Amino acid sequence: MKTTMDSGKTLATAALCLTFWAALVLLLLFSHEELGDKAIATPIASEIITKTPDTTSIPLPATTLQPEEPAGLLYHEISGVLLKGETLVQAMKRVNIDDSVRVEIIKGFADSLDFRLLQPGDRFTVELNRDNLLVRAVYTSGPLNIHTLERGGDGVLQAAMQPVSLEYRLERIAGVIDSSLYAAFAGLGEEPRLIQAYADIFASKIDFNTETRCGDTFDLLVEKYFKDGAFVGYGRILVGRYQNGDHAYEGYHYGSENTPNGYFDRNGEALGTWFIRSPIPFGRVTSRFTLRRRHPIDGVVRPHLGVDLAAPVGTPVMATADGRVDYIGRRGGFGKTVILRHNGGYKTYYGHLSRYPKGLAKGDLVSQKDIIGYVGSTGLSTGPHLDYRIQYNGEFRNPFGIKFKAKTVLQDEELELFHREMDQISELFNRDQAVKTLQVKTVVLSQENRISFL
Repeated sequence: MKTTMDSGKTLATAALCLTFWAALVLLLLFSHEELGDKAIATPIASEIITKTPDTTSIPLPATTLQPEEPAGLLYHEISGVLLKGETLVQAMKRVNIDDSVRVEIIKGFADSLDFRLLQPGDRFTVELNRDNLLVRAVYTSGPLNIHTLERGGDGVLQAAMQPVSLEYRLERIAGVIDSSLYAAFAGLGEEPRLIQAYADIFASKIDFNTETRCGDTFDLLVEKYFKDGAFVGYGRILVGRYQNGDHAYEGYHYGSENTPNGYFDRNGEALGTWFIRSPIPFGRVTSRFTLRRRHPIDGVVRPHLGVDLAAPVGTPVMATADGRVDYIGRRGGFGKTVILRHNGGYKTYYGHLSRYPKGLAKGDLVSQKDIIGYVGSTGLSTGPHLDYRIQYNGEFRNPFGIKFKAKTVLQDEELELFHREMDQISELFNRDQAVKTLQVKTVVLSQENRISFL
């Protein structure tokens, strides 16, 4: 009986051992299949493979056994924004750019970047290597002016203007005067700079302060530029027309090697004359030239030998012709005054100014449309306005009654070239009036291909 029991225990023990070893073999086989390719990728798996019978050991690259050390940065960037009242040097110093790097940047950009035109909000980026030496600098002013300074293979810094692709559109703009030229343009969604440029074409022919009438019409062809669908600026006005009652004014843009850019009528006569009609394009006439006017302050009836143009304080006042400053300073009831002397026996007077341009002095030469003062209310004045007068050979004349000669009249070959260009523009201008956009193309703004914006 005892022998039978011992025999059963022995069989049970043998069965248990057999089951254990079978399970172990299955476990090892299962683990091997699960590891698969992973056995090649880790040191532990490698040991399992090399110790398995009939399995060829696979040598592992040294780089797989230890992590790769991260490479150091080749350079680092410092960026900044120009704040109000700052120079570029001050802005770079504020963001901790070294003196030597600042000097290199200023010298490098000296011939390509006009530091006088920098604006608050302009951005700059400076790239430095491990030794804190300048590699590259970028200065961005708006969407169009991207200036780069980069060190070449020879170690020399080269400045360049980054090319920018723009969409060019030639558009027709037309409208009717309800109250003023300014209001009519603004109602079409156009910016003040275009209004000013259009008015400037006819500045010697019509005074938009006094001679516009409700029902007058205007139209023009103007170049517009867009970047990524957003408007960035006006180019040239190729042609402008203004219908003032029964009188039509028309000006075509033209320029060549022998003729400065300007606007001419169909006969090749420049619209620009020796004098423009008004020193303030959009002032409101409050008093005209007359020999009998009761003064609004002292009540005395006396001649008013000029024209009063009301405008906000600080409105720029332009020289109506080339000339020389004959007087600058206070002049009794006229307050702060500038008097210019011109060729041909003419003088112009600008009274009640609030201030003068910095640096303007007696004897200085000025060009037509230069700013010679700003509207104010100094002297005997009931409100901000300009008292504008013209004197010819010692006698005051009505500024809006004088007819001046054209500065330029095209002749011979120049006239022929002008007529060719005028015919091409006219063909576009006279197409279907309902079509607003007449041309669309892509242009590249670059160092070599500059675009003149209004």
